Amino acid sequence: MDEYYMKKAIELAKKASFSGDVPIGALVVYQDLIIGQGYNQKEAKNNALYHAELQALNQAADYLKSWWLEDCCLYVTLEPCSMCAGALINTRISRLVYGAKNKRFGAVESSIQLLTGPASNHTLAVRSGVLEEECSSLLTDFFKKLRK
Repeated sequence: MDEYYMKKAIELAKKASFSGDVPIGALVVYQDLIIGQGYNQKEAKNNALYHAELQALNQAADYLKSWWLEDCCLYVTLEPCSMCAGALINTRISRLVYGAKNKRFGAVESSIQLLTGPASNHTLAVRSGVLEEECSSLLTDFFKKLRK
């Protein structure tokens, strides 16, 4: 089932690249229902807070009418940054599934381990590497085109 939802997140990521944003997509699943989704829109909205994860988490909170997302899973194409990892802690999300590692800015397993560090007051299950090659290719292709 993780691959199914990651494919949906990949489709969202492709929307980001159409507007010149880094292709990252995210969605929140609750009881096998997608209740939040988003894609990176920092450039399109000229706002650093328009990360895919934050949009998906906001929509999920609106759907549930609660900031408490304890029984939800976030699927995202790239390992979350420190801002988004902090949002996962604060929303008490139960599970995170991501595709590609973010070696420079990843705050789950790569650069910083925010979710398992002493500053975290919440524990969640993490699965990484789901459709990793496809998620990584989106990013690699985007930055190759950008450099041309």
